Amino acid sequence: MDLIARSITHSYGGMVVLDDVSLTVRSGEIVAILGPSGCGKSTFLRILGGLEKPRGGRVFTQGEPPAKTLNPLTYVFQDFALIPWMSVEQNVMLPLEHHPMADAERRARVASALQRVNLTEFAAVYPRQLSGGMKQRASIARALAVEPAILLMDEPLSALDAQTRDLLMDDLIRLWNETRFTAVYVTHNLAEAVRLGHRVVVLSRRPGRIRDIVEIDLPHDQRAESSPDVIRAREILWSLIREEAITADREISDAG
Repeated sequence: MDLIARSITHSYGGMVVLDDVSLTVRSGEIVAILGPSGCGKSTFLRILGGLEKPRGGRVFTQGEPPAKTLNPLTYVFQDFALIPWMSVEQNVMLPLEHHPMADAERRARVASALQRVNLTEFAAVYPRQLSGGMKQRASIARALAVEPAILLMDEPLSALDAQTRDLLMDDLIRLWNETRFTAVYVTHNLAEAVRLGHRVVVLSRRPGRIRDIVEIDLPHDQRAESSPDVIRAREILWSLIREEAITADREISDAG
């Protein structure tokens, strides 16, 4: 199932945050959205997911979702959004509760999702007992339980330390190799964008417009940090955002 945005424009009061943004996310690809702080990345993701209605333009899907899909579009958030008084298993089961299905199928979906993120032995554990990386794995498992057609990921690794980010990027790549899921991945991190994305969409500073779309035409297993192609891709992306990132940072500092 493809996700298509056409001429998206959005504003808050008199402040335009997105201006004429069009994008097609093709089935089976990870599209990274990169840009300076305040450029509208998260707003665009909310619009894609239907959490926010744009002032102009439209979002629609094309094609059928997989047969087992319960929620075609599913979020993975930066702050994990786990219910603290529920166990990992209960958190993963939460989005299934309002879908009519046999209890055996519900438990099978949860067990499969936990197994895919290597959390099976932590099913009975509560969020407070988990590390940051394990909390995010639980959040990803909750999304996987509904077999989404498209994952919408809003800076899911930004709250984690560098080593944990690397491990979770490896997990996401392994999951993609297993299922070829579709994802829109918002990040401000060049390394994440190049490591995960098949295409990287670079947004300008506010109002967000697409400056460029950079193809990362390498298999994931050939994207070592020291690879000349990876270094070149990061240099291209940094050249696109460097000046605007500095300006955006100054604007945020001045506002503070």
